[in-house]
Amino acid sequence: MDAVYLYALAANLSFAVGVQFFTHYARKVSSLWVNCFKGCVAALLFAATVLAGGGFAGAPPGITALFFLSGMLGLGMADIFLIKSFSLMGPGRTMMLFGLQPFFIGALSYFVFGQTLDPRKAYAVGFFMVCLFIFSLESFRKEGHWNARASLFALGGIILDASGVVITRYCFDSSPALGTTEGNFYRAAGALMLFLAVSAVKPFGFAGRMRALGRRNLFWITAGSAAGTYLSLMFYLQAVRRADALAAVSGIAITGTLFAALFEHLIERKRPSGYLLTAFAFFFAGMAFLFGY
Repeated sequence: MDAVYLYALAANLSFAVGVQFFTHYARKVSSLWVNCFKGCVAALLFAATVLAGGGFAGAPPGITALFFLSGMLGLGMADIFLIKSFSLMGPGRTMMLFGLQPFFIGALSYFVFGQTLDPRKAYAVGFFMVCLFIFSLESFRKEGHWNARASLFALGGIILDASGVVITRYCFDSSPALGTTEGNFYRAAGALMLFLAVSAVKPFGFAGRMRALGRRNLFWITAGSAAGTYLSLMFYLQAVRRADALAAVSGIAITGTLFAALFEHLIERKRPSGYLLTAFAFFFAGMAFLFGY
């Protein structure tokens, strides 16, 4: 298998591990606090990695600003939306909706980079949208409503994340000498700028809540942040930087859905519902169209 796809698989396995911690602590504390904390952990680890590798090379001011914007959209706003959806709908079901991401990334890549958008992906997106309907139907049968709020949070996060990925690829294309880790640091710093601005408008007690968690909880949320943000981004941007077609990388990244759903059921010790199994059938059908089987 091409190294690009191995990087994408490793990124999503790391992210699927991390989202279990993000979901737990978003419900325990708040989604804003979790996003800010994992952004801090990632920024510190990226900075340490860059310094250990010889220091910062620097990028033109315009490219640095675009990296910051990419982080604000893809690591800041997108993750706020996604972790909110994790807490409302669960990580497995939210990650399933990532089946829509190749369509958005493919469309943006077509206009920005001239990368072609395979018409077969339209069929794949149709199958993935059926997954969305099945999850909403399950929620309606159980809770008496369609859980449209959680689905809208998930879709908003996917679109913002796709925008951040395309901007990041543009930055790397414009500065080929810039290291992937340094680009990740700028993105994490951009996300922290957003959370700093949000805290000025809507304080979420970052330091106070961190002290209240205690050492054991801090250890686990730090471990989850290292896996789900630092390692995941390290692998994913390696794939994004090398890919001939961003939509293809995003497509194989949907395997994170399988990892997330598996971990969710193992952790919560519950059997998968008929709705989830049916959704998986449509998911695999969409994957077949996505990769041309």
